[in-house]
Amino acid sequence: MLNKFAKYNTLRNQISAVFLLVIMIVLLFIGIMTYHIVSSVLKTNAEKQIQQTAIQASGHMDALYQQIDMLTSQVVTDAYVQRLFYEEVEGKPASFNQRQSIMQIVNSYQAYFSGVHSFELYSNTYERLFPLSEKNLVERLETKWIRKANQGDGRLVWIGEDPSDEHYFLVLRRINLMDRWFSPGGYLVTRVNRLYIDFNEQPSDTEEQGYMFLLDADQKTIISNAGNMNVELPTQHEQTVTINKDEYLVVTHTSKMTDWTTVILTPVDALTEDTAVLRTAIIVSGAIGFVIFFLSSLFLSTMITRPIQKLTKTMRFSTLGYLQSNPGISSTVEINELNDTYNQLVERNTHLIQVVYEKEILRSRTELKALQAQINPHFLFNTLEALYWSLEEKGEDDVAELVIVMADLFRYTISNPEKENEWVTIKDELNHIERYMQIMAWRFGERLTWKLEVDEQDMHVKIPKLLIQPLVENAVLHGVGNKNGEGMVSVLIKRLEETSTLLISVVDDGPGMSEDTVKRLVESLKEGEVASIKGNGMAIANVNKRLQLYYKEDVANGLSIQSQIGKGTCVSFEIPRDGGVR
Repeated sequence: MLNKFAKYNTLRNQISAVFLLVIMIVLLFIGIMTYHIVSSVLKTNAEKQIQQTAIQASGHMDALYQQIDMLTSQVVTDAYVQRLFYEEVEGKPASFNQRQSIMQIVNSYQAYFSGVHSFELYSNTYERLFPLSEKNLVERLETKWIRKANQGDGRLVWIGEDPSDEHYFLVLRRINLMDRWFSPGGYLVTRVNRLYIDFNEQPSDTEEQGYMFLLDADQKTIISNAGNMNVELPTQHEQTVTINKDEYLVVTHTSKMTDWTTVILTPVDALTEDTAVLRTAIIVSGAIGFVIFFLSSLFLSTMITRPIQKLTKTMRFSTLGYLQSNPGISSTVEINELNDTYNQLVERNTHLIQVVYEKEILRSRTELKALQAQINPHFLFNTLEALYWSLEEKGEDDVAELVIVMADLFRYTISNPEKENEWVTIKDELNHIERYMQIMAWRFGERLTWKLEVDEQDMHVKIPKLLIQPLVENAVLHGVGNKNGEGMVSVLIKRLEETSTLLISVVDDGPGMSEDTVKRLVESLKEGEVASIKGNGMAIANVNKRLQLYYKEDVANGLSIQSQIGKGTCVSFEIPRDGGVR
């Protein structure tokens, strides 16, 4: 299955897929955030409007309550009513005619306020004075309302629905006698028409527009538009309520005057119906934006991948052995840099191929000459061994010993790198230098002395074969050889703890070199040329080149040369104690 779709796993498709995924995430995030924010704003604004409606409805009820309070206050403070109840308290019961006269006074006040259906007057002993009836106040109302009226000290007490008729509400007020220092004189019961206590506007469709409730101080329903529906009102801290599986937003307002609470329940769907248009607009805008970004991503990915495809096509020819530069130019800096890098690589590889080809030819010729020069090392060793036994038989022990030293010297020097390791220990290299110095002592006699100094712990450090001996040979030939009298060659190997390296120095006390000669020699080594010191500089150049090949970055400066006229020469270099490139 993966192999089937592998051909579609291109850089262009990957760029397009990533771009489309990013824009989908961005559009989805922006759409969701916009929808929720706008919905929240719409809901908050609607809640504020509903809150304002609740405040207006509560204010309307306060105005009606004030009218009732004012009318009943006028009735209980009427001069005739005050005198009648004063006499009643003084023990002079009202006559029939006096009771009948109260009707005219009550009717005159009732004419100014259509919401009041009737007034009832009771004495301080709960007997009804008006209208004429044998029913007393205790039979008419519960005693708790009488206690509230007494506690209210003349303030209006809302009782609620009339127990004898659900179409009316009752309010109670105690009559205080102004001529008796506002002492209790009786009670006024007022019947208020239910239709008078109503909201200004009734929604035509309560299921769609919501419900309105007016609750008294005891949280009992005074009026509502819920009809016969059993609506469970929310608690004080609830912001939403579920009615018939529909969610309603709850908005309340409590009057400071009456302690009545106006509750408005509004369907949440009605508040958020405008969000459907917003949702559609967001979806359409997101789809259009997705299409535009899809086309843009295709154009961008094509613009990026087309130069790469052209470069890839050019590189395929390179796998066939034909190196070809790519002349294509792109408008993108990175693509141009990639193309230039490839062209530089082609140019360098072409040059390296040519160099390697020439080196291989030179190597073949050199190996041929080396084979011709070596002839047969085993034949040379066998010949030297035969010469040794011949000198032993003739009693030439010193000469025989020299032959053995020469044989060991040749055996160490002439080796096949394909069969023997080119890396030896410092101990082996110093032994070879010792044999070389013994042979040179036959030539120079007592004029030549030497010294080898190295710590025992550094004897087993690996170095390339013949790395030190050519410098010793150079010191003997050009140092001691050009000096009148005795000369000394010293090989000093010291450990440098701060750099974890070994400092190897070859020192002679020969005639030395001038500052210009040393400077010219150092510059020629840096340029990779073969320097000449009195006709022979091959040893120094060879050692410097081998240091760079075997140790690379571990040897920063290669050979270091210090010399003064008449004081000798010191050639030194540093190598890591853990070896180099093998």
